[in-house]
Amino acid sequence: MQTPNSSSQSSESREVEQLRNLNLNLHYSSPSPSPSPSSRLWRPQAQRNLRKQWMKLVSHRQKWVSASSNCRSHATSLVNAYLSERYMPSMDLGVLKDMPNIRQKACLKLARQQELYGKNLLSSYKDMVGVVSHMVNDSRSMRCFMKAGSPLAQFSSYSEDKNDLGDGGCIPVFAFWSLPYHEKLAEELVQMFSSELILKRLLVLELLSMSCEEQQTDTLSWSDEIYSGEHEYLISCGLYDEKTCQPIPPQINGQGGSDSPFTVESNIRKDQEVLQVYLTTWFVEVNIDTHRVEDIFSIVGEEMHIVGEEMHVTLS
Repeated sequence: MQTPNSSSQSSESREVEQLRNLNLNLHYSSPSPSPSPSSRLWRPQAQRNLRKQWMKLVSHRQKWVSASSNCRSHATSLVNAYLSERYMPSMDLGVLKDMPNIRQKACLKLARQQELYGKNLLSSYKDMVGVVSHMVNDSRSMRCFMKAGSPLAQFSSYSEDKNDLGDGGCIPVFAFWSLPYHEKLAEELVQMFSSELILKRLLVLELLSMSCEEQQTDTLSWSDEIYSGEHEYLISCGLYDEKTCQPIPPQINGQGGSDSPFTVESNIRKDQEVLQVYLTTWFVEVNIDTHRVEDIFSIVGEEMHIVGEEMHVTLS
């Protein structure tokens, strides 16, 4: 009797096999010429570059997990300090209630803690932006171009010849898949993390805005740059709308966000239940299909292993 887990794994295995067969059918559906000399020279270099970029994506995914965990830890500490300060005036202090200025001193310390946790939260968010930016760059660096006019087999990361697409004529790079197919898988992977990053940006702004209501400072806006250089990174990730001059609105699983201008509710006091929802949303990472991420790395690793070199993937 199959367990739900084994049934799911069987289904995924069948899906992988069907994709491979489809790719093979497409490849052999019509007679194709033998690989040209340039293709034979291109393939080993393309294999090395493709391995390099996929291993970078594996590393970036691990860094994302670490940065996201750090962010959530800082966010939890920030929320706890915020709620403690907020409810301090009505707290029963027991035997401490008669100590002079005990509530004021406690509130002052909690306010300082919030400032520290907020800075740590922002620093970890900055790390996450950097991770996604690197993921985008590496997913766009999978092609391998011949150097023009070179008497030897030399290669470049950019095209020196407008007729060189850097895909080897769509021949299989390893055993089954062409380079554009690898790019498609990488694009799917990066899209999940990009969507999750912009949702986490909303949560960061909401959490940082809690200090605005206490300190009566200016309201944070979705269009604000929350650290120096953030917008440049978001532009490189395709997460900034230069027409509206602000980051694109967050969305869930590819579904569009609101068309109205996006604002942060800094002027609204957050209840404990709302803040708990924020922390839970951070933890579950609704835009990242963990099983699909693992599947992508697994089937790419299997494809590379077929030709004799195993892709070691450590998934958290």
